[in-house]
Formats: sequence, C-alpha cells, structure tokens
Amino acid sequence: MAKLYVFLATLICIGILFHDGKVGALSSEDGSEEWGYVQVRPKAHMFWWHYKSPYRVENSSEPWPIILWLGGGPPGGSAVAIGNFQEIGPLDLDLKQRNFTWLRKADLLFVENPVGIGYSFVEDYTSLFVKTDEDATTDLVTLLIKVFNNDSFLQKCNLFIFGESYGGKFAATLGLSAYKAIKNGTLKAKLGGVVLADSWISPEDYVFSWAPLLKDLSRIDDNGLQKSNILAEKMKQQLDAGEFSNAFDTWKEVEDVISNSSNYVSFTDFMADVGRNLSTTKKRSFFEISMRRKDDVYNLLNGAIRKKLKIIPKILMWTPWCEGVFNSLKGDFMKPRIAEVDELLALGVNVTIYNGQVDLLCSTKGTEAWVKKLKWSGLQNFLSKDRTPLYCGSERKTKGFFKSYENLSFYWILNAGHNVPLFEPCIALNMVGAITKSPAP
Repeated sequence: MAKLYVFLATLICIGILFHDGKVGALSSEDGSEEWGYVQVRPKAHMFWWHYKSPYRVENSSEPWPIILWLGGGPPGGSAVAIGNFQEIGPLDLDLKQRNFTWLRKADLLFVENPVGIGYSFVEDYTSLFVKTDEDATTDLVTLLIKVFNNDSFLQKCNLFIFGESYGGKFAATLGLSAYKAIKNGTLKAKLGGVVLADSWISPEDYVFSWAPLLKDLSRIDDNGLQKSNILAEKMKQQLDAGEFSNAFDTWKEVEDVISNSSNYVSFTDFMADVGRNLSTTKKRSFFEISMRRKDDVYNLLNGAIRKKLKIIPKILMWTPWCEGVFNSLKGDFMKPRIAEVDELLALGVNVTIYNGQVDLLCSTKGTEAWVKKLKWSGLQNFLSKDRTPLYCGSERKTKGFFKSYENLSFYWILNAGHNVPLFEPCIALNMVGAITKSPAP
C-alpha cells in the first residue's frame, strides 16, 4: 500500500515517466506555433511552446523581439496556463481570441519552469527537482541553447526575458547567465533585456510592506500591524543570520496574521477578498495565483490542449503547481536577488520593472524599497527623474506612470493587481511594445 501511495502521489505531482533522450519538436500546420521538450539533464525534461507573431515586421531597423515568459509561484507557476491562456497568449481560457495578446508586438516563448511544473517533468521525483534559483537557471540556459542555436530565425530576434512573481528571480539569474553564455559564444542569441513583473526580488522588503500598506487602507488595525511587524523583525533576523529555511517558516506565519487580521484580503489584489476557501491553505499568497478558474484551467490543459500538442506523455497529468518543487526550493525562496539586478545594470543590460498598483504580494511599496537598495551608479539620477503619465488609446484617463534613466525603467500600472496584463490589458500591451521597441504598429 505504501508503494502504491508513493506512485500515485508522484503521478499526480509530476507525471513520472521513464523516457530516454530528447523529445523532438512538433509544429502547427501553418507553422505559426512550435513546441517540444528539451532534456535539460538526464531524466529531466522541460517543455517549451513558441508562438510566431503574425504581426512581424520585416526589414525594420529594429530587430523583431521574442519574449521568454517565466511563470511565478509557488516557485514556478505554469507559464502555459497562467502566462499563455490567462494573460498574454493568443487565446483565453475559453479558446477565444484575445484582443490584447502580446503577439501583436512580439513572438512569445512559454517555458514550464522549473522541471516538475506544468508539462515539464522528471523521471525521479526524489532527487531531480532543482534546489536553487541557479539550478533552475542552468536548466533554462540548456533549453535556450537547444532551442536557439539551430534556429537562424530566433537568432535574429532580440530576446527579452520576462519573469512574473517568483519568475522574476529566475529572470534576474537567467539574464546574467544568458548574457555570459552569449558573450562566450555558447548561446547564439541577442539579449534585449530583462523585465521584472511584480517580481519576488526581495522577500524581506515585500513582507515588511504588507502590514503598513494594509493599515493605511484600513484593512488591518493596530493589533494586526503590531503582530505582523514583530514577525517581520524575527524574519529579518533570520535572513541576516542566513537561516533561510527558518525565515521561510516565519514568512508563512506573517501570511497567517495578515489573512486573519484582514478577513482574508487577496494577496494578488488588495481591494478584493480571497475568501475563506484558502484560509487553511499554507503558502496561500502564491497559491492564489494558481487557483484562478482552476477547474477550467485543469480541464483545458488536460483536455483540448493536451490533444492538440500530441507530445505530452500519456501518464503525465498537468497540474498548476507542484508541492515537491516548492519544498525543494525552500532554502532559496527567501533569498533576495537585488545583487543580480545590480550586476545586470552594471553590465549595461536593459532592466525594466513594472508593478500593479493593487498587488499586495509583490507590492509597489516593497518594490520601491528594494530599488533604493541598488548600488548601481545611476540610481540617484533615476530616483530624481520625474514620472511621465501613461494613457491608453483616445481615453485621457491616467493608466499609469513611467520613468527611465539609462538602462533602468520603471512602470507603475494603476488599478492592476499581481498579474498586470490580466487587470489592465490595454496599457500592458502598449508598455510591452515600448519595452521591446517593437517595430509593429
């Protein structure tokens, strides 16, 4: 019975499959889509899906952009489910055309990262999950080499690495590794920039922002503020001592206090309630991201999309996230990646940050706090710049703000939560066009 339980648990979580070598790519009949697996390590298989934009402009002075989209939490949310079908892909969850798909401005490359997430899988769930952000980055560079190096079409594009939520940490580390791989000739690509989308770059700054922000909004009272601040200080001491696993446990305690004191505010939209259905769920802030229309997502990815792709192993069941992957990354979860952002800026890599106004999990308040910790030489000039208001279409209602200095840019998107394109698709599309310098009109 114990062996049966282990087998079923593995099947549900990662779809255990014993398969040799690399699975080849398939494509749609018209050639506008391509997808496949790359064996990034022995018995570790990463899924990718490339959409070619029908709006591609030829003979432009600007290279056509391709966006690599990395999902968020719990560390490694499904890029196919959330990024593709809920945010920026050509079709929504009802398989209807999305008016504001980012294909209007760029090619899209969705990667199920780390292995064990979504359609990606490992053959041995006891030892093959990544344990650090750097491990995940190594796998991603291996995938990029396999996908880009034999494709002259992709090599001409500007590669923009977008990371949302925890995916922002992967984006920062991957940006550095990709830059170095391109420089030494291992990876045949052109790096256009790194984009941090409501990203979990500095857990400490985000956790410290939660209670004061909610107190100012009357969502928690002084008692909740005090309880949260006490735990946040405890967490900071653990982080300073390098006790990252203990800090992880304290972070969960802060979440409990915030949820209980606020009557279950949504971590992805602090103007909404998440409801009591998640009140007993650990790691609820990141779990929220995977819960949006979860039944529709599950049925779609294990039904029509699985049938279309034809390459997904029969024994693999798509799930929105994997407890095993989350637990394996526990030691890295609370580590900041501010230093990586600093290094990217020092190397001259374009770094763009964007944040939704009503996101609590990776709040704008927290993002502004870690940005001020950067050691980049241009920081003071960046901070002293005035912001430019943003509009969408003919409507003169303020949709956000923007400022930039040298290779650092920041977008404040009003009325948007944790998943900006989902909340404010029009201004998000304009923003991505500007970030990537897309030649598309």
